[in-house]
Amino acid sequence: MARRLAIGSVQLSDRAPRIVAAGGEADLEALVGAAGADLIELRADLCEDPRPETLPALLARLGAGGRPVILTARAAAEGGRPLEEARRRALYAAGLPHADAIDVEIASTALAADLVPQAHAAGKTVMLSAHALHATPPAAALLGLVDRAEALGADLTKLVTHARNLGDLRVLLEVTLVARARGIVTLATGPAGPLSRVVLPAAGSLLTYGHVGRPTAPSGQLPIAELAALLRRLLPP
Repeated sequence: MARRLAIGSVQLSDRAPRIVAAGGEADLEALVGAAGADLIELRADLCEDPRPETLPALLARLGAGGRPVILTARAAAEGGRPLEEARRRALYAAGLPHADAIDVEIASTALAADLVPQAHAAGKTVMLSAHALHATPPAAALLGLVDRAEALGADLTKLVTHARNLGDLRVLLEVTLVARARGIVTLATGPAGPLSRVVLPAAGSLLTYGHVGRPTAPSGQLPIAELAALLRRLLPP
């Protein structure tokens, strides 16, 4: 990988994928103690009552566990809990100073255009993402999303698709190999989702995600302990 990338104190490498434990407010203590995780993702949209004024305390509690934290307020169109756009914007504004990275959808163009320069000015890592919830688009379309994310100022591009079979997983594998020098994160939901969490990191995906009891993806997500054990066994340092 040509660029040196990091989230907080954790360096990223296409030869040593990092494991992200993802969850919402109800998973807070499990996230703090998530053995095997390198990073934590707080899904603010999954909070019972997501409010900007309570978000800094949640992020501070997660940060006290010693792992860098990614803040996400996922759009409903891409798998998140329904929130007004103004609420999502306020959550990011409140949480940005207390997180190490943010994840915003490529399709949320206006929000990303506002947040990217703010995040970079604050020394935060920006991940721009796209989630195809029902299928896996062609490789050319996915690589076009990488171009769009980079044009918006992304440090990392995350692509998530629904993989029904090995053919879909092969598309994601191709995209990962082609874009591995560009800061790529790839994973899948669906029947081939669990396999994607191991195969795609082996091909150069910088991150892979697991849960701590309540999956944050509709399908395909492995428990963090199981995922960490598989990667240690199959992808030794």
